[in-house]
Amino acid sequence: MKTRTTKELVQLSLFVAIIVLMAVVPFLGYIPLGFTRATIIHIPVIIGSIILGPKYGAFLGFIFGLTSLVNNTFNPTVTSFVFTPFYSLGTYDGNFWSLVICFIPRILVGIVPYYIYKGLKKVKDSDALALTCAGVGGSLTNTLLVMNMIYFFFGQSYASAKEMDISALYGAILAVIGINGVPEAIVAGVLTLAICKALLKYGVKK
Repeated sequence: MKTRTTKELVQLSLFVAIIVLMAVVPFLGYIPLGFTRATIIHIPVIIGSIILGPKYGAFLGFIFGLTSLVNNTFNPTVTSFVFTPFYSLGTYDGNFWSLVICFIPRILVGIVPYYIYKGLKKVKDSDALALTCAGVGGSLTNTLLVMNMIYFFFGQSYASAKEMDISALYGAILAVIGINGVPEAIVAGVLTLAICKALLKYGVKK
């Protein structure tokens, strides 16, 4: 049991290191698009969730959220106030809900994929299907929760920062989900399948 715990902590440390590296290397984990950032840093969180379980996965999600908080505080875009209470744009300030948006969806990214993977494995014993759906589901958990929370908690401020009418905001959010979120989910599904399949095989051999 002690050996197993030590192994898990070493693996957890490696995943944390990968997440931090992706966060600090420009254009790697957060890809700037001017008005927002495309995200692929959630992929090691998804993989960590499946390999290490939901408890460690939630911790990796917290690290993901922490990197987002730091990134949006010290390297902000015009809408960074929705992710950090320490940044403001004119009259638009971040607040407590910024922390909710920054952390809760990202923590769930470390939990949801594990249960999707385990649930689908019970229904159909196919690693390929379960891993792909877990990757897609984890990515969409982040995108759908973040974008909808922005709409509900910062709708008017977000619309003003993007210089659009509030009535057009949800359409713009759906566009972001389609343009950014869907490709991110596809990439997450493919990489989760490829990487997790190799890691799980290695784990069985060990």
